[in-house]
Amino acid sequence: MSFSNDPVVKVQDACIFQDNNTVLSDVNFELEKGEFVFLIGRTGGGKSSLLKTLYADLPLRLGQINVAGYNIGNIRNSEIPMLRRKIGIIFQDFQLFPDRTVAENLTFVMKATGWKEGSKIKSRQAEVLMQVGLGSVGTKMPHQLSGGEQQRVVIARALINDPVMLIADEPTGNLDPEVSQGIFRLFQDINKKGTAVLMATHDHNLVKGQTVRVLKCEKGKLLDSTKEKFEIKTNLY
Repeated sequence: MSFSNDPVVKVQDACIFQDNNTVLSDVNFELEKGEFVFLIGRTGGGKSSLLKTLYADLPLRLGQINVAGYNIGNIRNSEIPMLRRKIGIIFQDFQLFPDRTVAENLTFVMKATGWKEGSKIKSRQAEVLMQVGLGSVGTKMPHQLSGGEQQRVVIARALINDPVMLIADEPTGNLDPEVSQGIFRLFQDINKKGTAVLMATHDHNLVKGQTVRVLKCEKGKLLDSTKEKFEIKTNLY
């Protein structure tokens, strides 16, 4: 499956639902390979619901969405794990197993996505931990790490299968401003190596001053900074 010429994400005339309520309607956008895009908007405005629809955690009821070569509207349950090998998902609340070491957390995900050889597992773990600046934490438990270090482990976990895109849902939401800047720079470094990034954030201080594209959930619509002008307020909740 090649993504060399096709967008990583293509959304056409989609409606995004939260339970039985429409939170976004007439959604149209594309995300190109290697692009970095912010997703902003008020709490409850549809950011998380949009992301969950992209990685098939919420059903697509109206419209067309293609992500990493998969038709989300017609995706089978058996295909969802394969979709999620093509994209890395990063959450605000880390979702690490508290009773397992960093290495064991990574191993669990790797085995669940088809890794079998112990030597290759260890080698890949070392690579992704080094990539996020955590070369020596494999034997540590999550509670022994700072919030920023735990988020770096989560990013390493998302990078395991060399995804074409990272979807990050408020990845700096639980971190202080200085640590948040470090995490943001890490996403920038990953993006520069060719991985597309779609990052939802409330921290508009991260967004201001950047030249990257911004999508904004506002009043049931998705606005695109390449098509419309809109204000980016500081820390809009």
